[in-house]
Amino acid sequence: MAKKNYVLDTSVYLTDADAIYKFDNHDIFIPLKVLEEIDKHKKRQDMVGINARRIIRTLDELRIKGSLQKGVRLDKGKGLLKVMSYEALKESVFPSDLDLRIPDHVIIATATAIRSSFPARKTIVISRDINMRVICDSIGLEAADYLTEKAVPTFEELYTGFSEYLVDDALIDRFYNGDEIKLEKDDISEKWHPNQYLMMVSNANPKKSALARFVGPHASLKKVIHTKIPDWKINARNKEQSFAIDMLMDPSIKIVTLVGRAGSGKTLCAIAAGLQQTIGLRQEQNNYTRLIVSRPVQPLGKDIGFLPGTMEEKMMPWLMPIQDNLKFLMGDRTNLEMYMDKGKIEVEALTYIRGRSIANAFIIIDEAQNLTMHEVKTIITRIGDGTKIVLTGDVEQIDNIYVNETSNGLAHAVEKFKEYPIGGHVTFKKGERSELATLASKVL
Repeated sequence: MAKKNYVLDTSVYLTDADAIYKFDNHDIFIPLKVLEEIDKHKKRQDMVGINARRIIRTLDELRIKGSLQKGVRLDKGKGLLKVMSYEALKESVFPSDLDLRIPDHVIIATATAIRSSFPARKTIVISRDINMRVICDSIGLEAADYLTEKAVPTFEELYTGFSEYLVDDALIDRFYNGDEIKLEKDDISEKWHPNQYLMMVSNANPKKSALARFVGPHASLKKVIHTKIPDWKINARNKEQSFAIDMLMDPSIKIVTLVGRAGSGKTLCAIAAGLQQTIGLRQEQNNYTRLIVSRPVQPLGKDIGFLPGTMEEKMMPWLMPIQDNLKFLMGDRTNLEMYMDKGKIEVEALTYIRGRSIANAFIIIDEAQNLTMHEVKTIITRIGDGTKIVLTGDVEQIDNIYVNETSNGLAHAVEKFKEYPIGGHVTFKKGERSELATLASKVL
């Protein structure tokens, strides 16, 4: 295999701190500007900050083994890692219309200098930044994306948690009469997963159907028991909401993932189910001691530190959608604040969940599509005995530049837990916020 030179952009290190070890025996070059850019992110309290701090520590450990300026062997069977100073730019033949005051252009200029120094080798810029790859291609420099692990090849292949199944007319009657219905492997043409929902449709009359939950090939189909959350006057408006409420109200399902567009009711159903099982009037359903609701701080530009005020005041802009749902369900704001003061309801930044061990709680992580797979793992491994966690989000609406609709943490959670009886998933198809909101999502 011909040896190649790879120039990794800042975005790669902030996505994966171990990226330098994933290029076999090829050499890695780090422009000094990349180290300056990484340094700007090291104080962030999210996954980007963690990756920034990790790569800095890794480089410090490599520095002990040898000179970063001359090149350090990464490991046995791996290539060299070398930091390129601004001196390299003296050798660079660089288009005059690209401004070297722009960090990306300095990185590209460094890559062109490396290419000039190694004419016999391919020099490739690796970047998560689409525009940077376009600029590289425009000046004849080879560029590629850093391919992170995908949960599924395409968004359309993401598990939906639902299937339609043609059955004999009599089977539906038997199901409604309370008979045990078992579907054996030979009866099923596709692979079903634990807690997958079915709409059994009569092959004689397409309008005749029944909703059921598949548990396993040798277990009886379960009826969809919970379709409403009584104390909060929430009734399912479609079959997906029925499936979601049924799972949310079942304490045997420890992790629930809900995917759907804005206004589909996923967050409202999750919060209502959490309230029902923590402070609801039906004591036998109160399986949890508190409700914890959180979401990732995914600002467009500056992070939490740039806002004035206390932590609670800083978090308010990002937690307002959650507060809106809570106020809608609970009505009086004073009532909500009373439960928050008692510790029954917690609304907090995701940053502060890391490091905790949370038992006997109903946890909702909203906008989970903005989390990386590693962040989702970090959160779920905090879960103690008696706790249920719900991840909600829209994988088509991502604000985090380091993940996409197939590599985000929510998509990974959907795919990884679908095989297990303690997991359940539903993809919402229909918007229920209002007639106008549903129409806007279609026509705009």
